[in-house]
Amino acid sequence: MFESKYSKVLTVILVIVIIAIVGLLGFLAYDYYQNYIITKDTSEFVDNFQGEVTSDEENVVGDANTTTDNTNPFENLQDSNAGNNSNQKRTYKGFGVLGTMEIPATNFSYPVLEKVTKKSLETSVVFLCGPGLNQPGNTVIIGHNYRNGLFFSNNKKLNKGDKIYITDNSGTKLTYTIYDKFETSDDDTSFYQRDTGGKPEVSLSTCTDDSKARLILLARAE
Repeated sequence: MFESKYSKVLTVILVIVIIAIVGLLGFLAYDYYQNYIITKDTSEFVDNFQGEVTSDEENVVGDANTTTDNTNPFENLQDSNAGNNSNQKRTYKGFGVLGTMEIPATNFSYPVLEKVTKKSLETSVVFLCGPGLNQPGNTVIIGHNYRNGLFFSNNKKLNKGDKIYITDNSGTKLTYTIYDKFETSDDDTSFYQRDTGGKPEVSLSTCTDDSKARLILLARAE
């Protein structure tokens, strides 16, 4: 009698463990699939975006003097006035796009969206404030750290000297070099208005893995 009850208890425990394992595997598989889809979509957008804003291979080189030819590939698209040096824009999943950002060291390839909302931050990285992409002064770009490789999750792996490539809607592609990396409180905005000496700079902001602070990367155009 006792053995029969003991056997039933073990069976119930085994079933619960199996269900838990299957549920965990399902969650991990779904998370992996979502990450794959988001990364695939953003990478394809960046590739297509750069294919449209450049006219030939000579315009893909990432230096401060790189521009497109005199043709305007966006002349039939809607105007944009938010944080950009061009009066044209594209959209990504319904959000206005100011340009694209690539960081080879972390295989990062995302559009930079123009307006901070809960949904836009769940879609890509977002322009927060500043003169605009590739403009003189400091432009702040923010993104989530989901600790799963998406958005700015891998910023902690970046170091001084790593390169960031930003292409704006006019077709200009600049190369930025990271020169500082630090943590600060989530209410610290002191680095927003720093003097850049007339050069384009970007500040990349995300939360730390424990969400107790902000991880900031500062980069300057070459």
